[in-house]
Amino acid sequence: MSTKQIQEFKDEVAIPEGVTVTVNKHMVLFVGPLGKTHKSFRNIPVSVKVEEGKVLLSAINLKKRDYAILHTARSIIRNICEGLITGYTVKMKVVFSHFPITVKVEGKKILIENFQGERSPRVTNIVGNTKVTPKGEDVILTGEVWTDITQTAANIELKSKVKNKDHRVFLDGIYAFEKKKGIDK
Repeated sequence: MSTKQIQEFKDEVAIPEGVTVTVNKHMVLFVGPLGKTHKSFRNIPVSVKVEEGKVLLSAINLKKRDYAILHTARSIIRNICEGLITGYTVKMKVVFSHFPITVKVEGKKILIENFQGERSPRVTNIVGNTKVTPKGEDVILTGEVWTDITQTAANIELKSKVKNKDHRVFLDGIYAFEKKKGIDK
């Protein structure tokens, strides 16, 4: 393998102003103006180092798969740094035709009540430090970590999925309609 190919298996991410990044073995800690978070790289075969305002990444092996994982790790770090400065927002719409659906938040759980007239609420979890705010027929998810917010939105959509009926006719559910940078109040 040539030296040019080996150099491709290394990458770096510039740390923006206001964000500090520290590495302790496989755990990377991020601190920014909107809060702090951490990400474990234990199961990702990438070595992470912080030097001179940059996060240096290098793949452990020299295969195509490791090259792809290296770029995934780069985008995870970039999204977390960006989120600690601006934040992210996902807006979801509650859609129903007959039975009015209500969404409530209790601690780290989201309750979807009266979905298709069901007596017991459907319950899903909030991932990470995501803030969930139900406002009328909208549910607004805000936070610093993009993966946590989108996973929470996906959990809500999956819990409000229509089963044993024709999904082309029964369109009830909670659907994401806007994803953007910045935190809406």
